[in-house]
Amino acid sequence: MILGTCSGAGKSLITTAICRYLYRKGENPIPFKGQNMSNNAWVDKNNGEMAYSQAVQAWAAGAEPISAMNPVLLKPQGDCTSEVIHLGKSVGISKAATYYEEWFVSGWSAIKHGLTELNSINNFTRFVLEGAGSPVEVNLQYRDLTNLRLANHLKANCVLVADIERGGVFAQIIGTLALLKPNERDLIKGIIINRFRGDIALFDEGRKWIENETKKPVLGIMPWLNEIFPPEDSLDLLERKSMKSNTEIKIVVIRLPSLSNFSDLDPLEAEPSVQLIWIAPGEQLGNPNAVIIPGSKQTLKDLEKLKASGLAEQIKAFAASGGIVFGICGGLQMLGNELEDPLGLENSLEEKLNYKFSGLRLLSIKTSFERKKTLSRRNVIALWPKKSEVSGFELHHGKSLLSKSLENDLMPLPMFNTPELGWISAKKSHLNVAGSYLHGIFENGEWRRLWLNEVRRSSKLKDLPIINYNHSDKREEIIERLTDVLEENINLTPLLSK
Repeated sequence: MILGTCSGAGKSLITTAICRYLYRKGENPIPFKGQNMSNNAWVDKNNGEMAYSQAVQAWAAGAEPISAMNPVLLKPQGDCTSEVIHLGKSVGISKAATYYEEWFVSGWSAIKHGLTELNSINNFTRFVLEGAGSPVEVNLQYRDLTNLRLANHLKANCVLVADIERGGVFAQIIGTLALLKPNERDLIKGIIINRFRGDIALFDEGRKWIENETKKPVLGIMPWLNEIFPPEDSLDLLERKSMKSNTEIKIVVIRLPSLSNFSDLDPLEAEPSVQLIWIAPGEQLGNPNAVIIPGSKQTLKDLEKLKASGLAEQIKAFAASGGIVFGICGGLQMLGNELEDPLGLENSLEEKLNYKFSGLRLLSIKTSFERKKTLSRRNVIALWPKKSEVSGFELHHGKSLLSKSLENDLMPLPMFNTPELGWISAKKSHLNVAGSYLHGIFENGEWRRLWLNEVRRSSKLKDLPIINYNHSDKREEIIERLTDVLEENINLTPLLSK
């Protein structure tokens, strides 16, 4: 089990690398995080929701991602509330103040059910567990679902990861160990120092001090990865966004207050010629080559933020000038004429009497929010920019249909051979506004380059070569190189003993 001295210590990254390390050694490890809080989700082959980080760990382990690997997923939706997902299925909405009172028992049951399901997998060798936050939040420990309760339940060999980049690494380690009960402290088999800058040999004295004081071995020191991976290899997997220079295309991505599935943009981040610029409502759009409105957990609330901040009008003016605008899922819904929420699912209004909202009116579609969530993996044919095969997944409440055309505009054209998955505008011969329900659309290398070439032509730049190289291939390369770094710097032997 990978525990951290704090949130953001690098547990997900270390867990991913250990999964691939074990897979290289001929094992069949299974990643597992009992409870995760994230709006960055993945849909498994059984149409169940799970955190994207556990999907990445599954790929690193050579396994098919399934929701049992993340049996409890909390998806924040503002106002101190979260959607509760158990074993891939939505089971309700919870307020933060009453979450453990209402959901602790069923959450622990879901975790044990997930463990049982995963234990039945053929050739399974061992779990690689990821903790959450710090394991020693003393006011929360008695109701913690995913750290020491799980470690004790499985008698897991634990490693404690500390982030030296934050400073105070000695206090992080000593303080965490001091707050553990004796039986919990016995589970800790070693310590990893993460994100060290410079010459690791300079930390030799610090390493010796930690080992003398804690009587726990320092298994190794992971270097600062920004100095190892070039900017075009930037991924959320590496817990950073690149700072590239000399790029040809600048794409503004709207940082919605309830942003979801931001990993949709990772493939564009990894394109050497592309610089993503994230802006929030209240900031200026500027003069980009294209604009992307990503997914949202609270589409109506985020749409109102865009309008109130003036950013909606900037996006509309950009599109009217011929600027390329693309929406994904909630972003697609915002591009439409009208959105209806008769059931109050978005919880956007003080008065439930008014449930109709005006969209950005850039695509002639109308969206109605329904209680049943659409969860589905898709393999379809894209019709635009050119015919190509694409794959991805749907994850949304709303359903969209064509609506009455505005003024003299043409009705939107379908993007795919499955029409309800997305549309393209057809205004005055411009196909400059489009949107899709398909998460992961940019993962498809051929389609991504076709779309980028549309952007490049609008900016009078030469086309990029079309590639059949999907982003999953790039992700594989980075996981391999990440694991090389782990093997060079970390001794996992104390963790792998029975």
